[in-house]
Amino acid sequence: MKNCPLTHNDLVNIVRSATDDVFITMLGITPERQVAYQDTTANLSTDGVVSLIGFAGLWVGTGSISCSVELACKLASILMMAEYDSVKDEVLDAAAEVTNMIIGNVKTSLEEHLGPMGLSIPTVIHGRNFTSRTVGTQDWTIVPCLLDGDLLEVQLCLASNEAGGRPRFALAGQTAVQI
Repeated sequence: MKNCPLTHNDLVNIVRSATDDVFITMLGITPERQVAYQDTTANLSTDGVVSLIGFAGLWVGTGSISCSVELACKLASILMMAEYDSVKDEVLDAAAEVTNMIIGNVKTSLEEHLGPMGLSIPTVIHGRNFTSRTVGTQDWTIVPCLLDGDLLEVQLCLASNEAGGRPRFALAGQTAVQI
């Protein structure tokens, strides 16, 4: 992340703290930390469930979680207090909610260093042998953990918004106003 006042280790600590808070407090599961790393591409080529949320403001980017179908069903079962053994709307909703809680906590911590940020609503992808990617070559911070032996990855990509959080162009028939 060019010109970011936060280091890779700072980001890892923020993500781990948010992840621990959500899983320990909301789901009663203690994440087993794995080695975090940085990559120029997100590891979103997978089978399973991926949930993404966008950041907006002076810094823009994406936060995501990815896990197996089995783990998504397990998390939904705990969160919804019902049994799920296959992906249904409730499992995807639970994945979105877990993502919203983790990345929302990450956003709150990031704002102390990067200024006010907005979040998009979660987008959840489920399937087999799919790939999702972010255009460009930004650095991704990838923070894996094991939850009862199942891998979950929290991934974060941020870039400076050169427009300063203001619109860069107007859509046809609309006027962009910079304040």
